[in-house]
Amino acid sequence: MKTFLLMLLTVTLANLNDKYHNPNESAIVYYSPETSIVLDFAYTEEKQEVGPFALFAEELLGIKDAVMENSTTYIMKDVHIQTRTGVDLSRAHKVVAEKGMLTQLLNINERGILIGYNLPQQIQKPKNNGTKEDVKYGTSMTSIIPYSEDILEVKSVAGQAKAVAKQIFRIRESRMYLLGGEVEHAPADGVAMKLVLEELDKYEKQLIELFVGKKTTNTLHKQVLFCPRGDDLKQWSKDLYFSEENGFTAEDNIDAQKIEIRAEFQHQLTQERDAKKNKKGVEPSQIMYNLPGNAEIIVTYKDEIFSKRMVPIAQFGIDIPLPRDLFTGSELPVIVFSEKTGNILSISK
Repeated sequence: MKTFLLMLLTVTLANLNDKYHNPNESAIVYYSPETSIVLDFAYTEEKQEVGPFALFAEELLGIKDAVMENSTTYIMKDVHIQTRTGVDLSRAHKVVAEKGMLTQLLNINERGILIGYNLPQQIQKPKNNGTKEDVKYGTSMTSIIPYSEDILEVKSVAGQAKAVAKQIFRIRESRMYLLGGEVEHAPADGVAMKLVLEELDKYEKQLIELFVGKKTTNTLHKQVLFCPRGDDLKQWSKDLYFSEENGFTAEDNIDAQKIEIRAEFQHQLTQERDAKKNKKGVEPSQIMYNLPGNAEIIVTYKDEIFSKRMVPIAQFGIDIPLPRDLFTGSELPVIVFSEKTGNILSISK
């Protein structure tokens, strides 16, 4: 799928380059970036599973808080508001070679976005600004318990529970004898002792889980992606629903609570652009940088603000030309543009 999209983008860029390219002139076409908003919700899935010997936990081991019912609970933890950068194919810019303007010094990345002018080789490749794909992290449950032979020979559940309890007490005795130096063949050194004790602890834990049950936690992620477009777009909202019983769910789930996502957009004004273009005594060059707009993203959960962030939105910005006199003189400038917004990061000579 990724290969197909890359091929499609390459063909589209080639067609647009043909549209703007005149075979009789030396020119380069580049594009402004486009911003998508990504909300990454992180929540946990907590599972409790009843052990096969749960009914005997208090009687045989004195444990009173064994899991007695299978359950799954979902808990909302966090939301990260991020941005992802694409190419705004509706904003193409052509730079024609002329005196004082060396088009070969334009630094354009593989997606066609201008990232610099006259950049040193080592900084021409910007860092990846994408976001991670949806990820699921989890702790795996032990599925195979190495029973001893006397446990396997017992047929009843109660008998097996007693045999396992005896095995647990034998493990504890073995640990006590090891620590007290009362074994005939003790581990050779401290490292070996540590390994033996760790294995005993692991085995004991596996057997105790047969009585108390197992509790596991997975961290899950849900992403919401939105690419705002339109000169008249002022705000955008989306509602999600989350419950402790089902995680993300439908609106009609009576146990669900609403997560409200709201975005308010601030566009750069055209008159600002015109004022900068027509500033007295400043002759514009062909190279445009982007002064981005902004979006305030607010996420509300349980009637409280869960997360809030202001992010730049490249496509709601305006094109501003660099002054022509910047490119005159014996020493050419080194200009770094933001791949994410198209704005100027630095200018030096």
